[in-house]
Amino acid sequence: MKDTRRTLTEPAIPGWRLIISDTGRFWAIRNRAFPRTALRAGAEPTVDADTFEEVREAVARQEEIAEGVPS
Repeated sequence: MKDTRRTLTEPAIPGWRLIISDTGRFWAIRNRAFPRTALRAGAEPTVDADTFEEVREAVARQEEIAEGVPS
């Protein structure tokens, strides 16, 4: 059986750590905490999805939530 896992040499999603579980699920964890106001607005520092594209979209949604919150 061929090992299809690959080593990433640079972040696939800047500012987020990407993990692919042994079941093939994609997880992204933000490297730096969101401000408290962003968390209260609903920004999640950890997201998961079935595909890389879906997890990238989930990350983008979280960043949009955080950017829309006044500092």
